[in-house]
Amino acid sequence: MRLSLVPVIVALAVSTAASQEPLPTNAALIARAKSFELDTPYVPPPGDALEHHTSGFAKIMCSAVFITGLDPDFAAVNVGYFTSPYAERAKVGKPVIDRATKTVHITLPSGITRTAKYLGSQGCVTLPIGQSSVNFTPVTVRSGLPDPSTQRWPMGDVLAEGPLPTEINAAKLKQAVNAAFEPAEAMTAAFVVTWRGWLAAERYGEGLTARTPLEGWSMGKSLTATLLGILIKQGVYELSQPAPIPEWQTPGDPRAKIRIADILHMSSGLRIKAPQDPDYDPSGPYPDHLYLYTGSVDSFHYAATRPLQWPPNTVGRYHNTDPVLINYLIRLGVEKRGEEYLSFPHRALFDKLGIRTMVIETDPFGNFLGQGYELASGRDWARLGNLYLQDGVWNDERILPEGYAKFVSTLAPACEAYKRPIYFGFFWINGDGRFPVPRDAYYMAGAGGQTTLIIPSHDLVVVRLGHFKGAASGAASFERALSLLMQAVPRRN
Repeated sequence: MRLSLVPVIVALAVSTAASQEPLPTNAALIARAKSFELDTPYVPPPGDALEHHTSGFAKIMCSAVFITGLDPDFAAVNVGYFTSPYAERAKVGKPVIDRATKTVHITLPSGITRTAKYLGSQGCVTLPIGQSSVNFTPVTVRSGLPDPSTQRWPMGDVLAEGPLPTEINAAKLKQAVNAAFEPAEAMTAAFVVTWRGWLAAERYGEGLTARTPLEGWSMGKSLTATLLGILIKQGVYELSQPAPIPEWQTPGDPRAKIRIADILHMSSGLRIKAPQDPDYDPSGPYPDHLYLYTGSVDSFHYAATRPLQWPPNTVGRYHNTDPVLINYLIRLGVEKRGEEYLSFPHRALFDKLGIRTMVIETDPFGNFLGQGYELASGRDWARLGNLYLQDGVWNDERILPEGYAKFVSTLAPACEAYKRPIYFGFFWINGDGRFPVPRDAYYMAGAGGQTTLIIPSHDLVVVRLGHFKGAASGAASFERALSLLMQAVPRRN
């Protein structure tokens, strides 16, 4: 196991002075990318856009009802706009919830029905059109942990009794928690604060608890980076090696030069379209970035068969091909050792950290869609954040390679697409002062304002989860809460 790229990447980190330089315009970003662009074709995803949106809608409803336990009418209006915008939901029939078979059916004006089915440990999966089952055998994954009510935090849910530590300003902490939920339009669902690993404060929305799994969206990318980090620690991969994707092994294939680190930096260079692209045209074809959620295809194979648009590590783009391919590498690495893939996250990570509510959903071929189809409680996201706060060590066991937390929180060399010093190894950093906390902070981020914020200078992990409709108001609430939290908790000496 080596982290040979870390010194190079650390040297490329943007200085404070550099971060004050004028930001590039979209036109400048597009022009730079054009200068590197390769002559390869773009083939848009097959199928009808509304069918794909409805696939996303069915999955969102299935997860909301059968995993989170939300009321269907509430979920249809408030949850998960990302793969199914609210305007697109208005074009199709009302979701039909079949609790006996744990399925959700939504019919389009064309008469086509998209169906998502709850599969237990693999969460909810949207079935391909015309199919009534998935193309793999679901696996029941059982936690090896005892009842959480019998274990103390963080391995369980038994909290320490007694007053707050004297270092914490209790009044400001209470104000911070309340601010995260105000106004009601913020639709905050969970707010959890840990200090030095100790659960200092938490609050949940109406009908939700400390054990309610909530949608995390692209926070799953950080989870994916964590699972890969475990395999690096175990000697299965190295960051600097060319990614051993089977579809790239034909002699002369230029994709064979894509390193694992390039993929983690969202700079593989693969050709797809995504709404975050500076030249994205919303009137164009349905974006591959979303199709990797909603296409009901073998997502690993689809991502692996995209051609190069740019040489690796020259242009950074927020594209779901890259976390999908890291998940592909995870499956390849686990199965090469003869181990069962779908239970790997539990035995390698979740059971070690006391995580019991995390569900990573799959495509119909049993591939984890860890780029954003996962749900977990606020406490479980806090546990994952504390693993990084502790530099990858938990209960005196090194779970992640030494230096890996530094790697994921250091500027990606080709991240110019983001215009600011903010993107790394499937984590974001507060390099532009996005949040009113020190700039050493880095975080997992998901659509709708889902955030797990790691603030090393204050020994803090802060989790904010919310229902999608409240994203704009929730962002302002979260910032107010963080400002108060900085007054409540001292800086590390």
